[in-house]
Amino acid sequence: MRNIYADNAATTKLSPVALEKMMPYLTEVYGNPSSLYGIGQEAKKAVEDARANIAKNLGAKHPSEIYFTSGGSESDNWALKGICHRLKARGKNHIITSKFEHHAILHTCKALEKEGFEVTYLDVYEKGIVRPEDVEKAIREDTAIVSIMYANNEIGTIQPIAEIGKICKEHKVLFHTDAVQAAGYCKINVAEQNIDLMSMTAHKIHGPKGCGLLYIRKGILIDNLIEGGAQERGKRAGTENIAGIIGLDAALQIAVDTMDERNKKLSKLRDKLIDGLLKIERSRVNGDRVNRLPNNVNMCFEGIEGESLLLRLEFAGISASSGSACTSGSLDPSHVLLAIGLPHEIAHGSTRMTFDDSTTEEDIDYILETVPKIVKTLRDMSPLWENIKKGEKSGAKFVN
Repeated sequence: MRNIYADNAATTKLSPVALEKMMPYLTEVYGNPSSLYGIGQEAKKAVEDARANIAKNLGAKHPSEIYFTSGGSESDNWALKGICHRLKARGKNHIITSKFEHHAILHTCKALEKEGFEVTYLDVYEKGIVRPEDVEKAIREDTAIVSIMYANNEIGTIQPIAEIGKICKEHKVLFHTDAVQAAGYCKINVAEQNIDLMSMTAHKIHGPKGCGLLYIRKGILIDNLIEGGAQERGKRAGTENIAGIIGLDAALQIAVDTMDERNKKLSKLRDKLIDGLLKIERSRVNGDRVNRLPNNVNMCFEGIEGESLLLRLEFAGISASSGSACTSGSLDPSHVLLAIGLPHEIAHGSTRMTFDDSTTEEDIDYILETVPKIVKTLRDMSPLWENIKKGEKSGAKFVN
């Protein structure tokens, strides 16, 4: 039986190159970077070299603008809470975000609302794209920060980040983007795109779990995340995850160096899979087909439950998901699919498949052979399918 891993948006396999570069810092150069002796200073130099290289690859002007964290969720929390708590004293108590952000942003916004902040949640419309003009209309005198994700983690739509960044700069409002899914697939230049704060993590780009970063533009004042030490310029205390940082640097470098060729290959596989799955009766692709991550396929099949589809895919040797890994235990339909206008019953029948450069055309052929059979089996078992075929409307637009 085949074993096809199609959930790279949830996490990725650690790169052998990244692992090889990490190993000395797990076994030999294990000193604390805050120590004055040899192996401590060697570890410190490795961290600072990685910081400088990462800054270069993200278009940051200064290595000191890169702050290492445990991952994307921590970085998102720090960006919003750190800025909002700092600016509240200046009367800035308004936040702008979108309705389909990662829960690390949405739940943080809800927590800040309990502290008295007001949040504007922008629409993303049918194709899952935030409109820059909506951002501009929402900006007020008391707006502290705008936070719009670079690419959606479920439907893969890429947002007009440069346009939003330009608007925020013109209105002198800070702009944060969650680039966890975009890093390694989109050409990011924080300086040119007027990004003030940016979150990313290593394990989405074949780096290790437990290491990420928050880019903070030089001159921006933000509250400390963790007190208790001088690490990360006093902003985030705690001994650095040296091996993780080395792995993050290595993985990002590989992703940047191979981006164009890899994206070309993945886009071709993505489009072949989408075109093939759209031949299934009453199927639809979720999100824009053009402004989309090259490795993301998110589909709905009317008349079935997504969980049943995933289980049968697993039995067939295909690992996929129904959306965000952070909400996999929830029985509620995806907030992302609801945000683009899908009714609950359709949103429940979704599946997300995300690939990497190890995915082959034979893998796509096998998925195209397998999914239609599973959908047919599940529909044959469903009493609702007969009613759907008789013409009952679902409220969602389907291709066929």
